[in-house]
Amino acid sequence: MAVDTLLRKFLIPEMIYGNGAHQLTGQYAGRFGISNALVVSDPGVVEVGWTGRIMENLALAGITAVPFTEITPNPKDHEVMAGVERYHAAGCDGIVTVGGGSPMDCAKGIGIVCSNGGHILDYEGVDQVPMAMPPLICVPSTAGSAADVSQFAIITDTADRRKVAIISKSVVPDLALIDPLLTTTMPAELTACTGMDALVHAIEAYVSNASSSFTDLHALHAIRLVTRHLAEAIEKPASLEARNGMMLASTQAGMAFSNASLGAVHAMAHSLGGLIDSPHGECNAQLLEHVIAYNYGSAAERYQEVSHAMGIDCPAGQDSCTALTAGIRTLRMSIGITRTISAPGIQYEQIPSLAEKAMLDACMVTNPRRPTQKDIEKIYAAAF
Repeated sequence: MAVDTLLRKFLIPEMIYGNGAHQLTGQYAGRFGISNALVVSDPGVVEVGWTGRIMENLALAGITAVPFTEITPNPKDHEVMAGVERYHAAGCDGIVTVGGGSPMDCAKGIGIVCSNGGHILDYEGVDQVPMAMPPLICVPSTAGSAADVSQFAIITDTADRRKVAIISKSVVPDLALIDPLLTTTMPAELTACTGMDALVHAIEAYVSNASSSFTDLHALHAIRLVTRHLAEAIEKPASLEARNGMMLASTQAGMAFSNASLGAVHAMAHSLGGLIDSPHGECNAQLLEHVIAYNYGSAAERYQEVSHAMGIDCPAGQDSCTALTAGIRTLRMSIGITRTISAPGIQYEQIPSLAEKAMLDACMVTNPRRPTQKDIEKIYAAAF
């Protein structure tokens, strides 16, 4: 691997990692001067009890907890704006979020608008958020999105039926309390989808044209961890070894992609998920092997390192690209992600519109091969 001699910036929040980390929420909220916290979560996390535990922990520290849990998967622009109203109406002075990528991204959106005004869609793109958010503490309950450590927020534009990427150092949380125990309540399907999201984060960060030696370290180790632990986390949901392995993978992949950005898989998945509101990790998994096939010639050595990290050998008579895509397909199918992008109701005639929106996504800029819209249409067609 060549030595990276370019100037690089590596940005991550303060992190506390380990079993029981969530119990520090109240203590650290107090240190940030929060007295009235908006607690952003979703119904699923409320049901398994983690939201209540966080609110109790805040109360023990003398901090008022104002719940905002009306969050759906792929958080919507109107949900962000409703959260802003709740924040102001309750006189909140900080945000605590517990859950997966949807509550955490929604919490970031709320923070952006609370500090900067306007509408959340005003801040689409790179470095478009001038003012820092109110104090934000993230407590992730899934192992995949890594929204707790990233400078990304992904919000659904419901009028245009697409996801917008907001990328700014201003949306990096102040603190991530990363506790593998919270992931033991994840069902198998969610474990699979979020686990594939972590894998795609790591692979896209590693082949990104903005990668560096700092991000490469985290990306490759995340790939190894997902390969080693994802199946066990699904088969043995109470296994703390598997859950810790996947949470560490998510965190390291998050540190990698937050600083190296992503690529065509995410750009296309954002367009797809915005249209049909399907699970983000599943969209990524459905597209990954097809994007790799398109990109491979532009980053062959990097993809070969990905193969090595996944333990994929190239059989005699088979090219290395085919071996990698076949290995990824085998992993995807083995954990139950078997549908194609057509299954949720996508029509073939919608592919040009999907491709047009994907081309506008900020993640496309760092793809190792610069595609045309026609190229993206062909990739969608291959995944159909």
